[in-house]
Amino acid sequence: MGRKRRNNPLNLPERVYARHGAFYYVHPDGKWERIGTDVAEARKRGILYSDPDSQFGTMAYWLDVFLVHCEERTGLDRKKGGLSPQTLKDYKKTVVYLKSYFGKMLAHQIKGHHVAEYLDMGMKANRGVRANREKATLSACFTWLRTKSESGITDNPCIGIRRNRETKRDRYVTHEEYKAVASIASRNIIALMNLIYLTLQRPEDIIEWTPANIIQKRESDGTVRKVIRNDQGKRLGNGGKVVDILVTPQIEAILESISPKPPVYLSGTSTFIRTRKDLPYTYSGLTAMLQRYTQKAGVPSFGFYDMKGKGATDMWRSGVPLEQIQILCGHESITTTEVYVKSRWVDTVEPNKGKLSA
Repeated sequence: MGRKRRNNPLNLPERVYARHGAFYYVHPDGKWERIGTDVAEARKRGILYSDPDSQFGTMAYWLDVFLVHCEERTGLDRKKGGLSPQTLKDYKKTVVYLKSYFGKMLAHQIKGHHVAEYLDMGMKANRGVRANREKATLSACFTWLRTKSESGITDNPCIGIRRNRETKRDRYVTHEEYKAVASIASRNIIALMNLIYLTLQRPEDIIEWTPANIIQKRESDGTVRKVIRNDQGKRLGNGGKVVDILVTPQIEAILESISPKPPVYLSGTSTFIRTRKDLPYTYSGLTAMLQRYTQKAGVPSFGFYDMKGKGATDMWRSGVPLEQIQILCGHESITTTEVYVKSRWVDTVEPNKGKLSA
């Protein structure tokens, strides 16, 4: 156990100590756990471990400890149990809602019927899909709890509980709907819609593009072409899925339209899509803006991912091979790509013109 401090200038909680530029929590068994270099986070972790509100054993307590565990795994190789930053971000969002329902319950008290009731409540509140995501987080937490002897958990109450029914997203944005929104939307929204449509990349990736993503690539035949290099696997935490997309005059014009000056492609860390205060946008902020524009334009609501679906479908309808669309979309299987584009088929299908013999 750590020694009692004579002074505490950093106002650290009990059992939290500063050593060699980092903070450590001393567990009752004498084990020192490194809890980072940020003093605010160290205080938060120390309070959690010390449990001053006597929440130990409740789901509010275990969900917080689960997030700590996830933070430690973030950025590691997926084959070694690593998580992507996006997964951690999603977990943090869903935990807020899980605490409001399960927070005061002891972990061992939660049964399958409680999980089912939570899903039913979500469906009645018109947030059935979100409730499914929250159930997935709860299940991941219980899977982890089974490895902690002090939790007393041996079963996962989420297993066997059917999630709310979800319908596949097959929205096809027509040219007229796009034009109606583009006629009133801001420059950045239009640029993002167009870049998604042309490149089929995730909007979350595109808003992080900087001049450093633009490189001069020497092809196998010796020619040099300007390309956008995008790591499609970055958000999944597995790396390796890198796609080079040719910078066409159309894409060049879009990038220049949102740059304060002609972009310098060989260097720079500022994102292309930025606010008026010269700050990066958040994806949620851009999504909210697009929803306001679709409502104002009087068209059925659509999102940025629907522009990706439109782009892929339009490429297929114009004769682009599925293999090329598959690479841009980042799909593991060409079957996935085929289903993805055909689900948005909007043309009239001609019937069989053959004749049956009498």
